[in-house]
Amino acid sequence: MREFNVLVVDDEDEFRDLTVKRLEKRGVKAKGAAGGKEALEILEHSHTDVVLLDVKMPDMSGMALLETLKSSGIVLPVIMITGHGDVPMAVRALKHGAFDFIQKPFKARELLERVRAALELDQKNRLRISELNLRRACFSTLTDREMEVVDL
Repeated sequence: MREFNVLVVDDEDEFRDLTVKRLEKRGVKAKGAAGGKEALEILEHSHTDVVLLDVKMPDMSGMALLETLKSSGIVLPVIMITGHGDVPMAVRALKHGAFDFIQKPFKARELLERVRAALELDQKNRLRISELNLRRACFSTLTDREMEVVDL
């Protein structure tokens, strides 16, 4: 699998820095952001493959950032992380497009497995979208008579 970039968004400096170091120790490029606004800035100016997003942050909640990403058309796998999760919160995150939901504390191996799973699914989805766009482009070049034949 190719090298990938993870953005860790968490307002707890110690947790965020430790998570970035754990990922980097396992060969993953990782950056940290202290909140939603900083995360949006990073996402605008650098390549990111997966976002680890804390649910509760003071400047912008993780759920608000997830909704902002979705409404802005930014399509990235997002893994929600929290120290105080419950089932309704996890369901809400997944309904808003999160790939997964993981509760702190977690083992580095578990996190890496979920990040890789998110990346693999994202790559498959992007390939499907690319193939669909290619098919649409081919159909758009057909003449009216060719479309009649296709319809039959």
